[in-house]
Amino acid sequence: MATATLQEPILPNAQTLPQNVEAEAAMLGAMMIDNRLADDLIDRLEPDHFFEPVHGRIFAAIKTARSNDMLATPVTLRPMFEQDEGMRELGGPSYLAELTGSGAGLIGARQFAQQIYDLAMLRTLVRVGRGLVEGAMDTSEEVNPRAQIEAAEEELYKVALDGGSESQTKSFLQAAKISLKMAEVALNSGGHISGITTGIESLNTKIGGMHRSDLMILAGRPGMGKTSLATNIAFNAAQRWMRDMEDGIDPDRSLGAKVAFFSLEMSADQLAGRILSEQARINSDVLRSGKISHQEFKQLATTAGELENLPLFIDDTAGLTIGALHTRARRLQRRHNNQLGLIIVDYLQLLTGSAKSSGDGRVQEISEISRGLKNVAKDLNVPVIALSQLSRAVEQREDKRPLLSDLRESGSIEQDADMVMFVYREDYYLNMTQPEIPTASSPPGVGDKHAMWTEHFMRVQGQAELIIAKQRHGSTGKVTLKFEPHITKFSDLAPGEGYGG
Repeated sequence: MATATLQEPILPNAQTLPQNVEAEAAMLGAMMIDNRLADDLIDRLEPDHFFEPVHGRIFAAIKTARSNDMLATPVTLRPMFEQDEGMRELGGPSYLAELTGSGAGLIGARQFAQQIYDLAMLRTLVRVGRGLVEGAMDTSEEVNPRAQIEAAEEELYKVALDGGSESQTKSFLQAAKISLKMAEVALNSGGHISGITTGIESLNTKIGGMHRSDLMILAGRPGMGKTSLATNIAFNAAQRWMRDMEDGIDPDRSLGAKVAFFSLEMSADQLAGRILSEQARINSDVLRSGKISHQEFKQLATTAGELENLPLFIDDTAGLTIGALHTRARRLQRRHNNQLGLIIVDYLQLLTGSAKSSGDGRVQEISEISRGLKNVAKDLNVPVIALSQLSRAVEQREDKRPLLSDLRESGSIEQDADMVMFVYREDYYLNMTQPEIPTASSPPGVGDKHAMWTEHFMRVQGQAELIIAKQRHGSTGKVTLKFEPHITKFSDLAPGEGYGG
């Protein structure tokens, strides 16, 4: 019986790659004959879309000339190619004049541009396929097939995105319709929210909800409760979506959202435990230690049953790259019929950039990550909340309320963000400065000092400030919230509560 043999895949060489050099030449000639054509075509292509490198450089020169409001003709472009080795092989700068010789490209220039683009996409697909095959043939111990798949998905996505700007251009009418739709959602919600709900009314009123394509940074020092707040918001948005769907509300009119939570620090079960603790109102410490009563367990099980259809999806893979996160988010979006409405990342500094940016230093890597998160928000058209660390400079100040300059490692985080929010709890810091408790033998003044501290502590205990330090679409300021640390829950203050209450 014959045995099967593995055959090496047949991959095209450079000569057999999809190409049409004649179409490239005809289009470039037409662009130099009629600069109005050049103005129409220069934004549709890039120099690396051309198979012939010299043609790519000619296209780049035409693009530069027109960008500077200069004529792009064989005469004006000639000085740029006097020393071009590739041009010499084609006959020297006189080749520019040869391109304009027939004028045949004037009729079909736009069709040629489309063909050049399509062929470039096919060559890119060949390159991605070749890389995929070569990677799959590697069976060394270091190989991670899942990582290879994600890298291939990312490459294919870049191919799909390349050149897509024209198709994404919207007329004013299209943009106005989207704006009116947002205004209608705000009107139907009672006039104060046009985005996804946070589930916290005072915060919704301040920011108008979480808006699509926005990158929102939620930052704070350790112990402030930023993960708790992010978890609360994730639950509130997912629960609102679940209830709206049960009530038969059109998904486009829902203020809730299906939520993807990328937890790079906590495991999925820890995150779910927090949500169950909050909703069942069972002390999270008791839950973790196992000192839970039968009644509390029954209450917990009931809550879990009620939330079994909660559209909250947790990815707790450690060490994700920004590219892998983007790929996984897109995959979730496709799986859920483009209804994924909110992405949360806990936290930004635990993501890694590309190998290239990693070699350029941590600041450059963080810059790539923050830009990447903004791209995720724009690509999937959803709000992205990214938690972030703050520098220790906060602890050195008497007033420990965070500032934008405290964002750790890179100013690009502030630059890329549409909104920056800080969580600040005065009672956390005040608890560390409790003065001596007075006794019968205490010297004069000790009792008064402790009484003043006690009065101050009681006034701020269980309250948190959410400081809106940057808001691209609205005003800055702060919102005072209630915080219950035993169940890690943030909520609105009751009337009369608060610093001024």
